[in-house]
Amino acid sequence: MEIQQVILVDENDVPKGTMEKMEAHQKGLLHRAFSIFVFNDKGELLLQKRALNKYHSGGLWTNTCCSHPQPQENLDISAHNRLQNEMGFDCTLQNVFHFTYKTKLDNELTEHELDHVFTGLYNAAPKINALEVMDWKYMAVKEIQQDLKLHPENYTSWFKIILDTVLKHI
Repeated sequence: MEIQQVILVDENDVPKGTMEKMEAHQKGLLHRAFSIFVFNDKGELLLQKRALNKYHSGGLWTNTCCSHPQPQENLDISAHNRLQNEMGFDCTLQNVFHFTYKTKLDNELTEHELDHVFTGLYNAAPKINALEVMDWKYMAVKEIQQDLKLHPENYTSWFKIILDTVLKHI
């Protein structure tokens, strides 16, 4: 199994080194990440349900795709590659903003990320990678917001933090 690294950064996204992904999450160190939100022509968001075997937040609904660029990897290329790997398609992505957040996860892990947020448009069904994603659906934003209020335990912590900010930027 390939050991994945994350890029440690300061609050201005200046790289400070690298660290093994699990160690960075155990220590709660700030690192670079990206989140992708793909909508269709109806304005519905493509959600994914994370595979149960994920190292955290398995079985929870979240945005279309997210990950960490590898050291020496271009952020935009990394986002496209990960979208293709997890959801089985690619589309034009726009890097719309970035922000920093910190949240406790399951398994004694902490997500502390400088997260670059991308949006895209796609209308077809994805071809999901079952090792990464157990289910998917397009869902109207108002329905997502209502379901988040009724069943927040069904969604990843970062999705609950980021959704409203994404909606302000689109």
